[in-house]
Amino acid sequence: MTEGHHLAPSRSAIDAQLRAILGDVLGLDAERVAGFDSDTGLFGHLPELDSMAVAGLLTEMEDRLDIVIDDDDVDGEMLETYGGLLAFAEGKAAAA
Repeated sequence: MTEGHHLAPSRSAIDAQLRAILGDVLGLDAERVAGFDSDTGLFGHLPELDSMAVAGLLTEMEDRLDIVIDDDDVDGEMLETYGGLLAFAEGKAAAA
């Protein structure tokens, strides 16, 4: 690895972190979060993920994934499904 070169985390590492964040922030058990697939509905589908929880979720994502999420990055589509949120997190991590 070249010194000074930033290596983006792997897809599986981001997936694992995102599942941990969702479990911690929303108080979901690990088994439930492990069952999420790309089509699993989040905002509007999980009662635990309300507008207040979204702020905590985004803050934890920034801290644990070492990314910056701007207000204009946040839309209903990225929070609609687990796959959408994962793709968003991957895109941000790759750009970091």
